Amino acid sequence: MKQHTVIDSPYGPLTLVAEDGVLCGLYMTDQRHRPPEESFGTPDETPFAEAEEQLEAYFAGELKEFTLELRLNGTPFQRRVWDRLRTIPYGERCTYGELAAALGNPAASRAVGLANGKNPIGIIVPCHRVVGADGSLTGYGGGLERKQRLLDLETGTALFAV
Repeated sequence: MKQHTVIDSPYGPLTLVAEDGVLCGLYMTDQRHRPPEESFGTPDETPFAEAEEQLEAYFAGELKEFTLELRLNGTPFQRRVWDRLRTIPYGERCTYGELAAALGNPAASRAVGLANGKNPIGIIVPCHRVVGADGSLTGYGGGLERKQRLLDLETGTALFAV
């Protein structure tokens, strides 16, 4: 059974989705690959207290690593990419090519990029930490401005604390 709630954040409203009480989605407004609203289940804040608490601490610069139970629904390859994203340290970046090489297929950077773009649990599964080969910001389902702001938050270069 799916449930969802919408919370405020410094990056706009975030829709949290849980399946059987386990977080399976975090979506931003105007996010590319955002599932239809009717797939989010019934409105219910109950399963999201810990996620809200950890997100609040992250946005305040107090949390560097999320410890939430997650349900990453996707293909086996997508899940491998998303699991690998979770190993990129807070405040660091890697390229799509480096991520592909870490997965054992250096030629798969385009496939890694596609999987990265379909990450169902943005921010917590830090797809914003992946950049182009030249270090430039490329592709982010939540928009490049949000990606830059998240990276700035993590490197301490944000203009203001939340």
